[in-house]
Amino acid sequence: MNQKIAADTAQPPVPSPGFSLLLSSTRRGARLARLLAEAQLRQWGLPTDPATHLVAELAANAVTHGRVPGRDFRLTLRRVGDRLRIEVTDPRGERLPDVRRPAVDAESGRGLLLVDALADRWGVIEGPFPCKTVWAECVPG
Repeated sequence: MNQKIAADTAQPPVPSPGFSLLLSSTRRGARLARLLAEAQLRQWGLPTDPATHLVAELAANAVTHGRVPGRDFRLTLRRVGDRLRIEVTDPRGERLPDVRRPAVDAESGRGLLLVDALADRWGVIEGPFPCKTVWAECVPG
């Protein structure tokens, strides 16, 4: 009988904390993504670097290359063991990220090079149609 009571009252494992919200596909939305990510990391007691830089680059790419008028992008942060997983989902699944070396005098085009340098690993998940999710993982601090 005690075993049944213990089994009935046992708490399910607590999932790792997560944070997810929709933001407008504008420069202001990308800036807000970075600021909210920084606040969430502080609330979790985690260092903010390099995660906030990764959020800034992924959000900037979403509003620059993944923007569809009237559609938002989603920022998701999750702890996976000692790693932080950052996901940015936008409505332009047909426009997959492409890492290129920009011209020396180019004023833009280095975002994915920064993501590649700062993240332990990163990638793209296609779908659900018409979306894509670009993700990066890092160990905060």
